[in-house]
Amino acid sequence: MSNDDERIALFLDYENLAIGARDGLGVTPFDFAPIAEALAVRGRVVARRAYADWSNFDDDRRLLARAQVELIEIPQRMGASRKNAADIKMAVDAVEMAFERGFITTFAIGTGDSDFTPLVHKLRELDKRVIGIGVQSSTSALLPPACDEFLFYDRLPGVEPSQAPVARSSRGRRSAPVAAPARVTVVDEPARVEETVPVEDSVAVEETVASTAEDRDVGPVVARTLADLARHADGPVLASRLKRAILRKDPTFDEADHGFRGFGELLRHLESQGVVELRTGSAQGDPEVRIAEAGPAEDDAFRLLVDVVRELQTPRFRPQLSGLKDQLRKRLPDFSEKRYGFNTFLSFAKAARARDLVTMEWDEETGDYLLRATVA
Repeated sequence: MSNDDERIALFLDYENLAIGARDGLGVTPFDFAPIAEALAVRGRVVARRAYADWSNFDDDRRLLARAQVELIEIPQRMGASRKNAADIKMAVDAVEMAFERGFITTFAIGTGDSDFTPLVHKLRELDKRVIGIGVQSSTSALLPPACDEFLFYDRLPGVEPSQAPVARSSRGRRSAPVAAPARVTVVDEPARVEETVPVEDSVAVEETVASTAEDRDVGPVVARTLADLARHADGPVLASRLKRAILRKDPTFDEADHGFRGFGELLRHLESQGVVELRTGSAQGDPEVRIAEAGPAEDDAFRLLVDVVRELQTPRFRPQLSGLKDQLRKRLPDFSEKRYGFNTFLSFAKAARARDLVTMEWDEETGDYLLRATVA
């Protein structure tokens, strides 16, 4: 491990995130993977904790257990509000870790609740970098400015909303909230019970790994990770740093599985394909890696998008963004925007708009973008 790597402790106010994603995005159960990938390119996550009354999130427990997240149980008590129980426990644990684990450089706080703003301020006073994570529709306007960086869950690669975000008031409250999951109450429960749920004792971890043709293609993996690093790096991205980020996303990654004897050979192959560009780095054998300038392959991809949009549009009809990727794959089965360094198909479409190839307008009725080709 390089000493330059950020060492990150992740704390999740899980109920806030899960209900926010369900109500604002229609996402259920909550998908932790986009958060894990976003943090992987920023550093090495050395602690993962999530706080909730887990009796309300049975399916989520299994998903988090597979992601090696430590589950902190904060049971609810009959006849009393336990709203602040998880908040207080999480804040105390975070400050305690800041003092006891001096090697931790960054705290990632997953919540949209403004009650955590004092915690963010205190961590920054202790010379810790703070990354906030929250669902846009349920995040207080007070929280993001307090953080060094704030990631809206809605915008992370891999998050696919199934509905338009729910409007919220200026205080960050949802204007039309869906009822929260029913509470499970226990008679004669002690006033406060806190325990760590052992991952392996509480859930049976399945050892199945899903794999798709896109996942097996190493080009999109490298391009997507490189693009993420390039957006957040202060300087050039070296090959060694790129590989560390890929390994944090997928610890099983091995270039030999793709037919290469070393990571350098893999990068030279991708350079020949126009995916990346290599330049001499600060150390021998550790080149600087950049996303390749737009080449014939990328131009062809944008041209394909324009052709498909033009075929679908009429004077009174504009195709929606959702479903458009499937239309492209009918023409080019192995199409993937990740091959060109775009995390999502939305980012790819916005790049086409920036090149004046298409127009994109948000339609409130459909809750989606409507596209029209602008070139002949």
